[in-house]
Amino acid sequence: MRRILIIAPNWIGDAVMSQPLLANIKAAESDALIDVLATPWVAPVYRACAEVNAVIQADLQHGKLQWGLRRTLAKQIAKEHYSVCYVLPNSLKSALIPWLAGIPVRIGYRGELRSGLINRAKPNPSKTVRAPMVEHYASLCATPQTAADDQTKPNALVPRLRVTESMRQAVDQKLADARIRSDALFVLCPGAEYGPSKRWPASHFAQLANSILRANPKAQVVLLGSAADHAIGQSIIESADPNDRILNWCGDTSLDEAMAIISACAHLVTNDSGLMHIGAALGVNQVALFGSSDPKHTPPISPKARIIYLHLPCSPCHKRVCPLGHLHCLNQIHPQQVFTALQ
Repeated sequence: MRRILIIAPNWIGDAVMSQPLLANIKAAESDALIDVLATPWVAPVYRACAEVNAVIQADLQHGKLQWGLRRTLAKQIAKEHYSVCYVLPNSLKSALIPWLAGIPVRIGYRGELRSGLINRAKPNPSKTVRAPMVEHYASLCATPQTAADDQTKPNALVPRLRVTESMRQAVDQKLADARIRSDALFVLCPGAEYGPSKRWPASHFAQLANSILRANPKAQVVLLGSAADHAIGQSIIESADPNDRILNWCGDTSLDEAMAIISACAHLVTNDSGLMHIGAALGVNQVALFGSSDPKHTPPISPKARIIYLHLPCSPCHKRVCPLGHLHCLNQIHPQQVFTALQ
């Protein structure tokens, strides 16, 4: 029985899109034990992956070498005798731990002068011709699939997550305490960690919430996101009609709880964000709004997902802030258009 280590990416959406790689590894080696080294930010995603044996959580921060921490982790990991490591980020520092731990086979893409640290390196795809991220990660495995494959196959490139029964029960109680019926629950996720060029305006979310609540007297709207999104959530509530059926839970739920709430909701509306990918992997009805990013590269892969993207000449620009200053790619997606898509 081989033990395999995964060095996780640092973005929630990327973590979700790496799950088909884990499924393909298990399809090739059903008795393999797969552990994941992940930051606290993305660890909940891997706890929701059926293929994962254990999650090793470490506070590895973006842009910092943290040499002492990496050496300590490497010593701990060396004791586990992993035979293979898949290094999903392209940075040099992400390849240090498996190299220091002496894992014999270290698989990843070439990048940042890490020749030798990665001893089974694949050429990094061109940034001008971007394959879907699920294919990018899954191509590291010897049994490649494509996102167009039969989605009923266990190793097709369709991310799949599960919510534990204990977390589901805890969230059911949270919803019950707030007198929220899951069959009438609309979850809106107004944030996007990458930057404002991926965020639909708060005023548009407010108009959408108004339409939802006017159309369905039993409906309730919950806003989900990180603590950084709490102010956006408050802006939505202040811009919407006065109503106690809109709740701002941005920053008030853990990612594990947010995943369970999304799994229970009737409908989900998101920007191109980590929670968008989580919704797709949980198989909920959703509408995904794309502006500066490319829905061909990072789509929500689910038959229950609908994408709204305007195909403007200036998009996708992949910028954190609109370089033209108008953000037409999102501002011109009208709330009524999204409400119609929900129907």
